[in-house]
Amino acid sequence: MIAEIDPRTYDVSGRQVLQLSRRHRRRFPATAPMGRYILHPVSHRCETLEDLRRFLAGCRFDSDMKKSGKEYRWMPPEEFEQKKIGICVDFSLWAWRQLMLMGYEARFGGGPCGRYGEGHAWVTFTDEKKHYLLEPQFARVGSTLPRLSVLQYKPEISVSWDGKKIRYFVHEERDLAPPFRELPGLVLEWARIWGAFWGKVLVRLPKVLFWTARKRWTRSE
Repeated sequence: MIAEIDPRTYDVSGRQVLQLSRRHRRRFPATAPMGRYILHPVSHRCETLEDLRRFLAGCRFDSDMKKSGKEYRWMPPEEFEQKKIGICVDFSLWAWRQLMLMGYEARFGGGPCGRYGEGHAWVTFTDEKKHYLLEPQFARVGSTLPRLSVLQYKPEISVSWDGKKIRYFVHEERDLAPPFRELPGLVLEWARIWGAFWGKVLVRLPKVLFWTARKRWTRSE
């Protein structure tokens, strides 16, 4: 779920602006002022990053919400934690809120990411002067994401809150790759993390298929 960011390949700071441009607002159309997603109380409060991961692992992504033909309404965190279902924006707004409650300097961010070419949302935060990217939808993968995975995230905007004021930032795209001498270690890390995840999936697959078939058989009787 969390990967360390290499500032050489990801613009972590960005450039502060008074407000987002029309193009950025079209790509990330917040349906309420950003303060709305921060100031209303939440009923669930995480104490640790592992608490955060476990909660998100129990939530469900529903891509059909964006295919309904209607303008999608960004879900406030207090609503998301009750429904436990949403899209990337809803997951990220809630995670952003929780990280700030835990005392981290965090930002809600967005931009293209891999197959999410039209726009995706995630969260970044700092801890002991290091920068991290948190991908809420990979909570079931585990607590750690490969650092190579960060290369597909192309930040365009980010939003911060210092307890008094919302601040907006725009980011430059960096197509730099890690130095060649670092690639073997990064590839091994990627293989280890994803190999462990898919190993667990394959071990559980027969049981899942059995119970799925059993439910279908029961319904057909």
